[in-house]
Amino acid sequence: MSVDIKSQTHEELTKKFVQWEQPAYRVDQLLHWLYEKRVTHWEQMTNLPKALREHLAAEFALHTHELFGKQGARDTTQKFLWRLHDHALVESVLIPANPALYGEQSDRHTLCVSTQVGCAYGCKFCASGLDGWKRNLEPYEIVEQVTAIERWHDAQPEEMERIDGTRKSDRAINNLVIMGMGEPLANYDNLLKALRILNAPWGGGIGARKITISTSGLAPRIRQLADDPLQFRLAISLHGATDAVRGRIMPVNRKHPLAELTQACAYYQEKKGRMITFEYILIAGVNDGLDQVRPLAHLARRLYAKVNLIPYNKVEGLEWERPDERSQENFLGALEHQGVTATLRREKGGDIDAACGQLRLKTERALRGDGPAPRR
Repeated sequence: MSVDIKSQTHEELTKKFVQWEQPAYRVDQLLHWLYEKRVTHWEQMTNLPKALREHLAAEFALHTHELFGKQGARDTTQKFLWRLHDHALVESVLIPANPALYGEQSDRHTLCVSTQVGCAYGCKFCASGLDGWKRNLEPYEIVEQVTAIERWHDAQPEEMERIDGTRKSDRAINNLVIMGMGEPLANYDNLLKALRILNAPWGGGIGARKITISTSGLAPRIRQLADDPLQFRLAISLHGATDAVRGRIMPVNRKHPLAELTQACAYYQEKKGRMITFEYILIAGVNDGLDQVRPLAHLARRLYAKVNLIPYNKVEGLEWERPDERSQENFLGALEHQGVTATLRREKGGDIDAACGQLRLKTERALRGDGPAPRR
């Protein structure tokens, strides 16, 4: 299969165009069509010579994701289900501005992006890995989640203005969080190449400090990320501040226990000088007890980390439950009393299949005849 053009960097395309004896400015024209105009066919690149377009079409693929399903929540959260070229399904979630999200307050929208089809890490509370891991996403498949959302936004400005006041001239996406389906750092090379394309001024044009990479705790890759020159933010899917609790719900803790994870995070913080975010899904009877506050606060203070508390979104077929609102607020208050910067994620997408991977899982099971179709 041909390499997709959106997996290519400016440097790689420049080398190719030199081989083809094309002037350098043709690369900039091509990239303008891909990332400013977000075209879907070579024929739309009207200022490129026909011979060059034919050469490009022979050398590269130009895939686009098919919008296979979409759900909209009352809070304007939009969940997209994409069908890829091989008919695999992945999700992206467009989240309205909220100061409780990762890093600095978002300008308008944050997009949650997937990096794998399924997941191999088997977190006990998560829908993404219930049907196993299928494959890594290629760089263009990560990039195209962003360009496809922007394309969708441009095609229906009236709907976006009705939803939250976004005008057609606005960008649909200001911030990226890499915490959709899959373990991002298990697809490290493809992810970093995609993020360089999305960060570059000739590509997505999204600032590195507006991109947050989340990991369940792959300590060696965290150290590798710390040595990367780009200033991406880091979030840790912690969900337990002791090995006993974390090991119960996150198998990755057996390979990279908290002591190793803490050392890797300290190295990242030393190299980057940036605040880390701990994602902490509150699960009733598992990690929401006030006895968990002190060890969590100790880790957060040690690593200069902010804690983002996320009430659990119920996944059909799993035993876990969301704590009641009083328990959520008590946990937040106790954490703040310990001197930790913490936020409680208010409802985002709770009236749709909000848990990561759940829309894909329900859709695939419905296609196999194993369950009802998800609500659209």
